[in-house]
Amino acid sequence: MEIKPNSAEDILKKYGEKIESELGLKRTNSSRDYEKFKQEMIPKLTKYERWAKSLGGIIKIKPSEKDRIRTEKSLKIAHLDVTASQAMTLALLSLIVVFFLTLLSSLSIYLINPDTDIGNILLFAFLGIITGVFIFYYAYTLPQRIANSWRLKASSQMIPAILYMVVYMKHTSNLEKAIEFASEHLEGPLALDFKKVFYDVEIGKFSTIKSSMDNYLENWRDYAPEFIESFHLIESSLFEPSESRRVQILEKSLQIILDGVYEKMLKYSREIRSPLTNIYMLGIVLPTLGLALLPLASTLLQGILRWQHIFLIFNIIIPFFVFYLTSEVLLKRPGGYGETSVLELNPNYYKFASKRPWLIAFLVSFPLLIIGIIPFVFQSGILSGLGLAKDYSFTQLGIQLLGDTKMFDFKSVGTGTVGPFGPIAMILGLFIPLSIALFFSIAYKLKTRELIKARDGTAKLEEEFTNSLFQLGNRIGDGIPAEIAFSKVAESTTGQTTSSFFSLVNHNIQGTGMSLEEAIFNRQRGALSYYPSSLISTSMKILVESVKKGLQIAARSLMSISEYVKNIQKINQRLRDLLAEIVSDMKSNMTFLAPLLAGIIVGLSSMIATILNKLQAISELAGGTSAAGEFGNIGNILSIFDITKMIPPYYVQVSIGIYLIEIIFILTAALVTVDSGKDPLREKYDLSRYLKRGIYLYLATALISILALTLLAAISLSGLVG
Repeated sequence: MEIKPNSAEDILKKYGEKIESELGLKRTNSSRDYEKFKQEMIPKLTKYERWAKSLGGIIKIKPSEKDRIRTEKSLKIAHLDVTASQAMTLALLSLIVVFFLTLLSSLSIYLINPDTDIGNILLFAFLGIITGVFIFYYAYTLPQRIANSWRLKASSQMIPAILYMVVYMKHTSNLEKAIEFASEHLEGPLALDFKKVFYDVEIGKFSTIKSSMDNYLENWRDYAPEFIESFHLIESSLFEPSESRRVQILEKSLQIILDGVYEKMLKYSREIRSPLTNIYMLGIVLPTLGLALLPLASTLLQGILRWQHIFLIFNIIIPFFVFYLTSEVLLKRPGGYGETSVLELNPNYYKFASKRPWLIAFLVSFPLLIIGIIPFVFQSGILSGLGLAKDYSFTQLGIQLLGDTKMFDFKSVGTGTVGPFGPIAMILGLFIPLSIALFFSIAYKLKTRELIKARDGTAKLEEEFTNSLFQLGNRIGDGIPAEIAFSKVAESTTGQTTSSFFSLVNHNIQGTGMSLEEAIFNRQRGALSYYPSSLISTSMKILVESVKKGLQIAARSLMSISEYVKNIQKINQRLRDLLAEIVSDMKSNMTFLAPLLAGIIVGLSSMIATILNKLQAISELAGGTSAAGEFGNIGNILSIFDITKMIPPYYVQVSIGIYLIEIIFILTAALVTVDSGKDPLREKYDLSRYLKRGIYLYLATALISILALTLLAAISLSGLVG
């Protein structure tokens, strides 16, 4: 029997475990809870894993080698326990399921009601096939999209990760401990990645932390080379015999990643100008202008195009298309600045998570929704018991200018009715988008009102934090304990926002007997809970850790953090200046130009309906008189532009209003992400303001347009009948 010699890795692992057991050393905690940590970190992504594993086993599809390599790389980055074959199978089955559901639905509609227009069935089948193709593409590219999203979130923690390791390595030159320190204090995906580095060593995939880390860094080769370069500089500091040279290399590594993030954001700010402009033109301007032509176009098509199609296209397909294009642009955004991740620490966070604002918003908006459907309430005859008719003409209301034009104007066609076409119905319909917009606006305002005030206070604190942090470092460097140094800095910064923060820390220490760590990070009474800032949180975590190593080490750490904060503030300001023009243009388009244009189009739809109604009345009036020959051409016109074949302006207005709300949602999320990264608080707060501003302008413009253009059409045509 041949005995195989042990490999170097086997020998290192065997004797490493033996030495650890003899010395009583414990394995690091960084990987012990990796699986549990993963489940807590990415519960939403595991749904994709379940689908892929359950459906991926039905049939086996072998992707091409190129697709397999690309998909497996994405799955690895996103920590998904799925094979490339399972991912491909899920995408293909999605297409097959949607295709057969569309086919069965189309056949069922025809068999249940053979009189159904075959054109509508074909349109439904076409939309179903298009949906299936899109779902296939979305499922096929989902691993890449998840990986890109993961990269974006992880890259936002790269600078703090390098900072944590640099600060730790300055006082303890131990790479493994520095990575462990960073993994314990980081948040989000990068913390999971660092824990995975330790996990791979413990399961024997790699023999050393360095080899495991080098393998992980290859994932960032094309996306964040500055991160790899910074990390390798940190590694090289281990071999420097000179202390001053070692510290210099560590500081250089931090500067490299700061410069790298800045350069990438410069490039991104140039690249997104054209895509965002195209999204605005293709997603707002062209669809809105297309809606203006729909009333007449629907009459020319003799009713083939109906309001259901308009709702499907303009309120589902196009918004989803805009959302998809926008998400593609945002996924390419480099991380590294602007993200806030300690929102939950704010004592008012329960208001943000509470469901009570939704109830209040519902109570306010639901009555407005009822007002919006009043035309259908009258048409149903429910109110006939109160002596109210289904409809009234303006003559009955004492308004002679509009003559016999009906308020709601439902028209009988065969065994059913179509409409409403009346101007009053259209005005009442304005309450539907108003109710939807107010529902979200009120709820988001109640959720974010207190938190945004705290955020503004935190922003002021961060502006002053650099100098105050430098003072704190000087005090500690003079030999004053950190617990006392906070009171000294609070006194010297009286009148500034930072004074409140340092005073609160001092009060927690002196008044309640808390430790330094508790005084800052206690979830109920800690100073950080009143000033939720990832920047301040990072600084204080490093302070607490470095104080354990000695006052001089803590002082040097705070000096490094002060310089880091100063650089971050400069980068943020420069980037906001670069993005200011784009953000300002998109904001004005979203809250001013789009609502204004949409409101005018609503008025034009009402005017077209009024003109066709008047022409029909003139044709009927002239039909039995000597003027029939004079108005004979009107009958020919009405045979082409039959108002009963027209999409009612009521539905056009509702579709435009809902579409405008969806666009505000999509573009607000995009602008917040471009400007400040993933920030749910700012996004909800801006939505509450932009929804209210945009919908009020839209409703005011639409109301004025409906009244003005309807009256103009009535006055212009009133002379024809003398």
